[in-house]
Order: sequence, then structure tokens, then C-alpha cells
Amino acid sequence: MEFVTTPKTNDAREPTSPHTRRWMLLAAWPVIAAMALSNEPAPLYVLWQDRLGFPDATLTLIYAGYFAGLLVSLSFSGTLSDRYGRRPVLLPGLAIGLVASVLFTVADSVALLGLARLLSGIAVGAALSAGMAAVSDLAPDGRKKLGGLVASTSMVTGAAVGPLLTGVLSRALPHPTVTVFVVQVVLLLVALAVVVRMPLRGREDSAVNGRLLRIPSVPAANRRALLVSLAVFAPAFTASGFVLSLGPSLLGRLLGGDDPLLSGGLISLLFAAATAVQFGVRGLRVPVQFRLGAGLTVVGMVALVAAVAADSVPLLLVAAVLAGCGQGSAQLGGLATLAAEVPSARLAEADSAFTAGGYLLAGGLPVVAGYLSDAVGLTAATAVFGVVVAVLAAAGALAAEVVRA
Repeated sequence: MEFVTTPKTNDAREPTSPHTRRWMLLAAWPVIAAMALSNEPAPLYVLWQDRLGFPDATLTLIYAGYFAGLLVSLSFSGTLSDRYGRRPVLLPGLAIGLVASVLFTVADSVALLGLARLLSGIAVGAALSAGMAAVSDLAPDGRKKLGGLVASTSMVTGAAVGPLLTGVLSRALPHPTVTVFVVQVVLLLVALAVVVRMPLRGREDSAVNGRLLRIPSVPAANRRALLVSLAVFAPAFTASGFVLSLGPSLLGRLLGGDDPLLSGGLISLLFAAATAVQFGVRGLRVPVQFRLGAGLTVVGMVALVAAVAADSVPLLLVAAVLAGCGQGSAQLGGLATLAAEVPSARLAEADSAFTAGGYLLAGGLPVVAGYLSDAVGLTAATAVFGVVVAVLAAAGALAAEVVRA
């Protein structure tokens, strides 16, 4: 077998080998394991509320802790990964995820629960920035689009696995707030073993300079690609976030009780749709993926508004599927664009910027909608939110068309 000698570069990939495709797929596991942790607690909050007796306002603060940890992590983990390599970021990130999982199992106070959620956000931020970049780094030569597909689907697959795992274990085993996170510890330990063995190179000659703690960005030549991708992805991601925040409580109200399996099933349905659609549209050009993502987001918001107005479970499920498909298509187009256009030496930071931009909008608008619902009612607030997100999605798709024209 003939090997080609390559010079030292900032690429985190070893010379091409027969195992490159296999390692690209294995590199997705740390992202899946970390993302499972991101949504596993959601169906269990009602159990913690009953046990610890905290109000909904405190629950909002616990959610905010996760977003704070995630955004802080994204602000430096991508830069660290591009400067020092993927492994030095992934290993401590996954270790923090292990600490968070253990804290969830022993959480007997709001403080411990909030700390666990904060640490889980930090772990997820590290896994998303360095982990998705590692997947792209290990993509076979000339298959950057495939790397973008695997990176994108690993994110939403993990988000689907977590709540489904929680729902099933809550029904099958006692003490779900313990057993769920014991299983999560095992998932993270396997992820650590994968990271230790991944054929990733360090960044001895890194061209990434400047402060480590900064707003994630991309080279000037790639900023247009990032902004166009965010213009389509952020509204789609926000639509999914609102369905996730509203869905379980609405489902419980309509069905007359809270059930972790039903709540977890709704969340998993959304992310399963987001995963499946990416395989369906992977052969389409990026502009078509963007248009499809925006269109599905608009229709999904129409379905959500109708579901709330009519108190309809079937329409809620339709809204979840449409929102997931919209996010999946827009996310794939955005990550594929970044993987193809941004140099590998800045790819993790670009992924961080992309993810942080989506989370900023997804974390902000639903909070505003929550306060609005207290003032004008859930139906009116959902209608306002749906119109705003639909307009943003359509505007993003139009901007993408204009820029690419």
C-alpha cells in the first residue's frame, strides 16, 4: 500500500487511511453522548419539582443555567479547539459532563440541580464545537459535505436519544432521576474512550491567535457564509425550541397528567424528524436545503398556533414534526456551508459561532413569549410568536437567495 506524505498543517486529520470513514462515524459518538445529556433532564423536572417543592419561576432559572453554561463554553471552546486541537477540549468537556451526571443523581436541592444544569451546558458547548469539527476533520478527502451531514445528524440524534431514554427508563425502572444518569455516565465513558483513540493531530503550528475568551467568529472572507447560514438556521432552531418548551406542558394539560414517557416521546419525535430529514435532503443543493428549512418552519408555526387554539394533540404532533424537519434542513445547509468554506484551523470556532447564534435567538424569544402569555394568554402569545418566527424564517431564506444571486 502506498502512503502519501503530507506536510504539517493546521488540519486535525491524519494522512488518508482506510479507516478515515470509520473514524468519522465514531467521532460522532461524543457529540451524541453529550447532546443526550442536554435534553435528558427535561421530562424529569416535574419529579424534581414535586420532591423539592420549587415553583415554575425557579425552573426557569435552572433552564437559564444551562444556556449560560452553554454560551460561555461556546465562547472559548471553539477557539481552544482550533488552537490546541480537538482532543484537549473534548476530554475535559466530557469529564465535566460526567460530573454533571453524578450531580443529577444526588441532587437534593435546587442549588445542586442548578449546578448540574450549568455544568451540562459547559460540557455540551465543548462537545458541539470541538466534536462536530472533529467529525468534519476526519471526513474522507473530498467528502466535506458528508462530514457536515454526519456532524449535523449527530447533534440532533443525541438530542432525540436523551429524552427518549429518560421516558423509557422512567417507565421501566424505579428512581428515574438516578437510573437515567447512571446510564448517561456509561455513554460518556464510551465517548471518552473514543476520543482517546481518535486519530487527531495537535495544533503545533496553529495560526489561531488572539484572546481565547471572545465572541466566536470566522475569517472575514467567510463571514457572509456564516451570516447567511444563521439567518436561516436561527429561526428554525427557535421554532423547535418553542415547541419543546411549550409541548410537554400542553400535552400534559390536554391528556390530564404529566408523563415523562409522553414528554420525552414528543421531544424525541421532533429531533427524530430533524435527523431523518437530513438524510432525505442530503443530495440537494444548499440553497434548496435553506428554502426547504424556512418553508417547513413557517408551516410548522402555523400548525403550532392551530394546535394551541384548538387544544389539539394531533396538530401538536404535526407541529413538532414540521419544526424538527425545518431545523434539520436548515442546520444541515448551514453546517455543510461552514465545513466546505471555512478553513479547518477555524472550523471549531465557526461551529461555535453558528451554534451560539442559534441558541441566542432560541433562548430569548421563547422567554419573551412566556411573559407575553402571562399578559395576554397562551393562544394570543403563541400566535404572536408564530408570526414573528415565520417572518424571520422567510426573511432569512430571502436573504440567502439575494446573497447567493
